[in-house]
Amino acid sequence: MPSGCSIRALWIINNQDTVVFSRRFPVVEKQWCSAYKTENENTGLDLPRLPTDQQISDSFTRRKRREGSTRGYGIRVAQSTKGSDSWVDDPITRHIISLCLTEEDDDDDDERNILWPIALHTKALYSILVLPLVEPKEMKDYVKLCRRSDCGPAVGEDLSLSSLLLNISSITGAFMVAHAFGDIISGDTVEPEVVVSVSPSVGGLFDSLTGSIGISSRAKPVAAPVASSNPSGAAITGATASDAPKAGSRLLDRDLLRNFIATAMPFGTPLDLSLSNISAMKANGFSSADPPPQELKQPAWKPYLYKGKQRLLFTIHETVSAAMYDRDEIPDNVSVAGQINCRAELEGLPDVSFPLAGLSTAHIEAISFHPCAQVPAHGIDKQNIVFQPPLGNFVLMRYQAGCGLGPPVKGFYQLSMVSEDEGAFLFKVHLMEGYKAPLSMEFCTITMPFPRRRIVAFDGTPSAGTVLTTEHSVEWRILGSGRSLSGKSLEATFPGTIKFSPLQSRRKGDGDDEESEDESAENVVNVEDFLVQKMNKDLPAAELEEPFCWQAYDYAKVCMSLASF
Repeated sequence: MPSGCSIRALWIINNQDTVVFSRRFPVVEKQWCSAYKTENENTGLDLPRLPTDQQISDSFTRRKRREGSTRGYGIRVAQSTKGSDSWVDDPITRHIISLCLTEEDDDDDDERNILWPIALHTKALYSILVLPLVEPKEMKDYVKLCRRSDCGPAVGEDLSLSSLLLNISSITGAFMVAHAFGDIISGDTVEPEVVVSVSPSVGGLFDSLTGSIGISSRAKPVAAPVASSNPSGAAITGATASDAPKAGSRLLDRDLLRNFIATAMPFGTPLDLSLSNISAMKANGFSSADPPPQELKQPAWKPYLYKGKQRLLFTIHETVSAAMYDRDEIPDNVSVAGQINCRAELEGLPDVSFPLAGLSTAHIEAISFHPCAQVPAHGIDKQNIVFQPPLGNFVLMRYQAGCGLGPPVKGFYQLSMVSEDEGAFLFKVHLMEGYKAPLSMEFCTITMPFPRRRIVAFDGTPSAGTVLTTEHSVEWRILGSGRSLSGKSLEATFPGTIKFSPLQSRRKGDGDDEESEDESAENVVNVEDFLVQKMNKDLPAAELEEPFCWQAYDYAKVCMSLASF
């Protein structure tokens, strides 16, 4: 069987568990059938065929019911059954799933009734299922794992799901296909923003990795038309990329998906999964002028060669996640997830070297690269990426790392109800602790939302900033417009009281309700717990727009902005 990535079939399922789009690739299926016959030539087993859309829909529904959700448990639980994904006891089964095509559990050990491995990706209320081509022997190994009685990989045993998947090269390609289809369905086909550097290095995580090579995280946007082989084609291509259909805002565009398959992965082999490149080729076509040198092979991800002023641009986008417990025995957890966006306007087909250093110091936990990148052997602390950049903007690298600094805002919020309609609150915050120039905080506001209570009175004076109240919220503007915080920290407190309009209790049908209310008052030792319990009885259900407000008053939200100068 040829190496690389080939796709046997793919399905798109909506939130009603109905297959709304599917595609099978007969050329790849013939390869699977040939390999299966070779593996089982002396067994006399019937050749398994790809299931129908209805069988896929039924199997997917049964799996959701058996696994508890679309992705499943990921580990073995009391509800797990032998032969199911969660029985394998590996969290990767939340992303690489199997489907049993029969309803009888006794047939789960028959590989002809199991479809595996299926890359699962959810986007815009759709589930994208991609079935890559694998060796029949690898399929048999997975069936053995599904029927094993013990949990997880056994000590000293070579066969485990992780080791099995590491040897299947088509798994990565299947996920790339699934994500490409998810972006088209949701309309997220716009290229990542790349901006021109106009400020000095800020000395953050990215600068520490790249050795301060002049890449900045604060800059102004620059126009990014896709270059083509002729001068007039640039503007046309840029318009095509920016006006890509937003499939997520309307019904599934099946014609767009069919055209994408015909160009991006003909005969089931992924070539170029960039919708912007495909749009450019359809808009501009190809020209025989200025072909690449004979000794160079033009990659699929760069259908046109750039001509013009040469430049290489990088930007970084990071998301910081923090969990703060305000307890000495439980440390706060802060992590960084980021990506490096690149735009390389370079003539010809040059190799670009991108050195990274200080990986161990930056606590890098995971890295992934664009398919155009080659990552040779490297040391623990250094890495050198060599890549032939495609046209337009692209994500060169994604990473996850721990964070040595704590969050820029620390503190706690307490609200104690003294009656059904009145409460006392206290805020204590610490801003920019451990942060130094040139980083500065441009603004910071803290909002207490009360979506289901109307505020009639408020009293409180913060030690810094101003306060703005509405009928359903209190907003504390610690740092407003025209004032920033840099090179120092700020500690601020905000005590106060708040009064709400009386609740309109539900009408009681008889005296039994009052008796049960009196009994609950006797059972609750804490008066505040009783008041909250009594108020929540008369509150309507929480709205989806306020997912944290599960009950009456559950949280305060912080909005802030950090910048460098």
